[in-house]
Amino acid sequence: MNLLIPLYVHPAEDPGAWHRLIEGAADTYAVILNPASGPGHEPDPAFTAVAGALRGAGARLLGYADTDYGAREPAEVADEVHRYREWYATDGCFLDRVTASPDGLPACRRLVRSLRRLGADSVVLNPGVHPAPGYARLADLTVTFEGHWSTYVSAFSRPNWTARQPSERFCHLVYGVPQALVPLAVRTARERGAAVCGPVTGEPPNPWAELTPALTGAKR
Repeated sequence: MNLLIPLYVHPAEDPGAWHRLIEGAADTYAVILNPASGPGHEPDPAFTAVAGALRGAGARLLGYADTDYGAREPAEVADEVHRYREWYATDGCFLDRVTASPDGLPACRRLVRSLRRLGADSVVLNPGVHPAPGYARLADLTVTFEGHWSTYVSAFSRPNWTARQPSERFCHLVYGVPQALVPLAVRTARERGAAVCGPVTGEPPNPWAELTPALTGAKR
């Protein structure tokens, strides 16, 4: 299975979830570390420990950085990605709230190039919708849907250009999935051209505070 795991809960608050994640690391595409809506101001010993355990289990680690749809200074984003690499030995970054429009593409391209020069081997972009086609060529993975299960089943549409790209380049992050339908969410993502997915049962304001049941199901 190719699961992108945004587990946005502190290891001290739910050590069981992080333990299950470490056990299931082989079934993940990557794990996103997000100590404080970013790396925070100093290394967090709890995240240092889980990062080491996840690396030992073979997981790819990505540091979370919010671009605020291009409003944040690129240097701020780059500094956060550098701190993740220094503190947690991350392999790359998960750039959240990325622009999707053609006019935002040049700035995003410059940012991604600068992050790769800093050593980000894996770059995941999350516009949360299908962006202009050029974005997918910048990243290793692009999240082309982030939203509620009800929206996913009733209002999803896929532009023609995505069919010309490998499904391994796309990811769907779906929250509010009834637990019994999580396997269906995984199959639906594949059918819709996304080989990577992250279905969770949680609801806003933080649906990513719980581990996806798809990971524990993969170990049965």
